[in-house]
This record gives sequence, structure tokens and C-alpha cells, in this order.
Amino acid sequence: MRKILASAGAAAAYFASAAAYAAQPTPWQTAFQPAATGIMEQITWFEHYTLWFLIPITILVLLLLGYCVLRFRSSANPVPSRTSHNTLIEVIWTVGPVVVLLFLAVPSFQLLTAQYSPPEDAKVTVKATANQWNWDYEYQVAEPFSFNSAILEEADRAAAGKENRAEYPRLLAVDHEVVVPVNTVVRVLITASDVIHSFAVPAFGIKMDAVPGRTNETWFKANKEGLYYGQCSQLCGKDHAYMPIAVRVVSEQQYETWAASAKSNLDGANKALMAEIETTNKVAVAGN
Repeated sequence: MRKILASAGAAAAYFASAAAYAAQPTPWQTAFQPAATGIMEQITWFEHYTLWFLIPITILVLLLLGYCVLRFRSSANPVPSRTSHNTLIEVIWTVGPVVVLLFLAVPSFQLLTAQYSPPEDAKVTVKATANQWNWDYEYQVAEPFSFNSAILEEADRAAAGKENRAEYPRLLAVDHEVVVPVNTVVRVLITASDVIHSFAVPAFGIKMDAVPGRTNETWFKANKEGLYYGQCSQLCGKDHAYMPIAVRVVSEQQYETWAASAKSNLDGANKALMAEIETTNKVAVAGN
């Protein structure tokens, strides 16, 4: 019994700590990352929904090809048929795909509409400017402030307090994360200073091109606290693979405290926020 309880405690500790860095790529991953927004939940549902059409169609086409190869091979069918029309078959292969496309089009249009229709006005607006090869973020609040976010160099891990590679993975961790409150609509204005980039965070279900001289807009409403990673998803030059995005979702109170301090001391605000989150997670694990 003690072993079982110890194992349960270890599992609880693992999942509690995993919640702090909720979404990042995993080895041999074939599915989506865990959804952190309602939009991503809809995207995940739509992917599962389409599979109910794609898999049967793929199997049907494979069976038809196999049947044709076996039934109409030259040795079994030396005299080929001269039939050129079959009304029933032509009606089926015309009407069938139309019906399938209608079943796919209706939910896809609903999802597309939802992606461009925030449920409420944004409470936080962040402007993301892409550079070769890092990001500038500007918080457009009453007293605007901005900072640069670049990939975390291995030599800087200790000074930044980010030595835990499970929480701050190589090639995805950054020196300064974007911090936003949970359950809040965040508007992201996206542009670029040099070439075309793309702002993409898979767990949020967002991907928007950053085009020089143009400002595009997207939004998200994260419903889970944690640290979420994305990357530039346009081929923007030789260091394209070294342009990560990190978004830390925290409670509204933690966000307000961080924002007030980040205006004058960004590094200090980040370290204080990380310390508070670590303490909260330890208390949660102890409570389990």
C-alpha cells in the first residue's frame, strides 16, 4: 500500500509540474498538442471528425483499386469490356462527393468564423514584430512597454534560472516570455521588420503571417495556465529554426504584478514570477 501511495504521489507531482509547462513538442508526436484554447479544441474536434470520412474513403478506394487489379488483369480478362457509360455509377460518383463535401464544409466554415470572431473585446493587446531572428513584443496598455525575445543560449541558462530542460527545452526556450492572464482575450498584432515570418502557437490554434509593412491580427483566450511554445513557421532565412515563441499564461493577479514590475525591471519581474509559480506548484504537489 505504501508503494502504491508513493507511486500515486509521484504521479501527482509529475502531472502538477507538467501543468506548469503545458504544451511543447514531444518525440515521435503524431497528434496535436493538448489544446489550451477553445479554438484549438474545435480544431482538434474537426480533425477527428474529418477522419470519419477520410479513413472509409481511403479504404474504399484501396479496395476498388485492388478489385480492378485482380478482376481486370489481362490473364483473367483477355477480352476487355467496351462499356463507356454507366448512369448509376456516374450519379454515385457525382452526388457522393458533393454530399461528403457538404458535411465537411458546414463545420469548417463555422470553425473559420469562430477563428475570426473573438467572444468579447480584448483586454490585452500585444504587438509582435518579427526580426531575423527574434521577436519584439510591445504591450499596448495605458503605459506601453516593450522587450525583445530571443532563443535562450545554453550559456545563459543558469543566470536566467532556466536549467530545467523539461520546462525550458533546447531550441524552444527564450530569454523573455510573453506573459498573459488566463481566461482573457488577448489580441496579437503581427508584423515584421525585414522578411515574411509567421507567428504560430500550436496549443492556441493560431498561426498568422508577419509581413513587412502590414499589420495582421489574431487572438486567443487561453483557458489553462502554463508555458506554451511556438515557432516562426515561415522559411525566413538561415536561422529560421532558431526563432521560438514562448507564452506564459498566469493568473490575472500574477499578470498584473508582473506587468507593473516589467515596465522598469523586466528580468526582475520574470524571476519573481517564476519563483512565485514554482512555489505555487510545490504547494499544490504537497497538497496532493
